[in-house]
Amino acid sequence: MSSDEDFSLMMDPQLSEQTLEGIKASIVNYKKQYEQILEEQKELVTSTDDRREMTEKFKQRSKKLEDQLKEDQRSNTESIRNEKEKLKVLEQEEKKLLEEIQRVQASLQEEEAKNTHLKQQTDVFTAVPEKMVVFKGQTGRASDTQPFEMKPHIVYPMEGGTALITFEDEVVAKKVLNIKKHQVELGGDCSISVEARPVQLMMPELVEINSEVCPRRILISNLPKMDTDTLLNKLEIHFSKTKNGGGEVDICEMLPDSGTVVLTFVDIDIAKGLTDTEYHDVKLQQKKQQRVRVTPFLNGKITNLKTKMSLCPRTVLLTGIPAVMERETLQDLLEIHFQKSINGGGEIEAFLYNPLGQQTSALFTGVSPNREEDEL
Repeated sequence: MSSDEDFSLMMDPQLSEQTLEGIKASIVNYKKQYEQILEEQKELVTSTDDRREMTEKFKQRSKKLEDQLKEDQRSNTESIRNEKEKLKVLEQEEKKLLEEIQRVQASLQEEEAKNTHLKQQTDVFTAVPEKMVVFKGQTGRASDTQPFEMKPHIVYPMEGGTALITFEDEVVAKKVLNIKKHQVELGGDCSISVEARPVQLMMPELVEINSEVCPRRILISNLPKMDTDTLLNKLEIHFSKTKNGGGEVDICEMLPDSGTVVLTFVDIDIAKGLTDTEYHDVKLQQKKQQRVRVTPFLNGKITNLKTKMSLCPRTVLLTGIPAVMERETLQDLLEIHFQKSINGGGEIEAFLYNPLGQQTSALFTGVSPNREEDEL
């Protein structure tokens, strides 16, 4: 009940609408009720506008959320598609790497078979008794001859602020060289720019070696497994005695790769008599003699050497590396960068970094026709 209605009830009961005062009082009362209704109507209109505005805002927000949801769904779908493509690329790379491993294993087995064959040839050669031979001219094809392969150790001096990377695949090295300029991220907003350059080495192209029997050295084989120092002392004592056909010994040394001993005499007329006898009984262990074999020792002398500049197909030189952090940390970051395929890199076989202000030399070994050197 409104206040005007309360007011009208509290009017003097003697006043009646039949009188002038009653009519005036009713008019005043109705006017107040009308004003109150207008005020309530105004508040209702204002409330309606506020709710309409709020409803519109909720509609806009709902639409915005709906659009955002659709955008998120589209982005997620695209992200999933990209990840699937990356996964497919990785699977292809894994397949290629497995094929490369199989090829390397097959090549290794082939090399081991060749090595076994060469050892067998060497064993046959050393088992053949000496006999006089006469050369009567070329009777076979040149392609049937065994090739001579030399594996030099090449020392490559490195300048400060450079690095050498040997990849397992030549294709990766070519990609890195083609990109040339590489931006390496070091973490945060820090990065460095390095330049990739090819590596050229001076390689032997032609080597001619003359071999001759050394008049002061002998090669002793068919030796038992025993302490090296004891073995060398026993052999030196035995072959230093004239009753055994020996003489004064200058040097006695072991060849670890073949398990044979090279004995060098002071005089030049001792070795031939021992090699002519070939087999000698030597007391190497207590109350037990060992029959050893004495053969000539060949000296080799290079008579002709020609060299050429050879490009390393798997090795890349990085230049312009600043000293911005610790050596090992920077080397790890560089190696990680060039291992990633997205940076044009790949599997790394060897990595050597030389900081600014320091001197380092890389040793290239393992030269072969199909694979170039590894730096150490």
